[in-house]
Amino acid sequence: MSDQVAVGVLTQAFPPSLVDEVLEETGRVQQRNRLLPAWLMVYVVLAMCLFSGQSYEKVARLLTAGLQGARRWRGSWVVPSTAAIWKARSRLGVAPLRELFARVCRPVAALDTQGAFYRGWWLTAIDGTTFDLPDTKANVEAFGRPPRSGRGEQDVGYPQLRMVGLVECGTHAVFGAALGALRTGEQALARAVLGVRVSTFRGRGRPFPCESRR
Repeated sequence: MSDQVAVGVLTQAFPPSLVDEVLEETGRVQQRNRLLPAWLMVYVVLAMCLFSGQSYEKVARLLTAGLQGARRWRGSWVVPSTAAIWKARSRLGVAPLRELFARVCRPVAALDTQGAFYRGWWLTAIDGTTFDLPDTKANVEAFGRPPRSGRGEQDVGYPQLRMVGLVECGTHAVFGAALGALRTGEQALARAVLGVRVSTFRGRGRPFPCESRR
């Protein structure tokens, strides 16, 4: 039941109509029906964040069970293999997820949210972190490894990417992010994430939150 509730929240945050619109705009609408259509793969990738400790097949099984519980999925369905899900994820690419993030991940604090404002100023924080990536040659070339260990060893550990996020203080909602290679400095990514979010809000005809609430 808890898994179905989690998937239900996922489909509320990312309605099917929005997913279809984003797929159309990013050119990921498939010309023929597949066992793993593009719209379903969007939800599979999002569900991986909810069930990060589970395998591809388990995530797909939980997702379709949740969609059936929410009456968004009808009929029987055979869970594809890990290889099939991986290929479908590769076909989907990153563009639809990037666009969904830009549209949906926004500040959510109300004027009475504790810790969200100070003397009329909307409070946000910028923070950076790193994430381990699969140990492949392509990831090493694109992102790099940590330069050395505490014992002075060179090029050890998994390749990593660096992320700087823009976070709403009162709710801890992440509404902006910039990714780069491990060698990219946090200051450069901070400038990038601020520029992207300001242009996104203004480009859609909406004021940047700190302008409208201060």
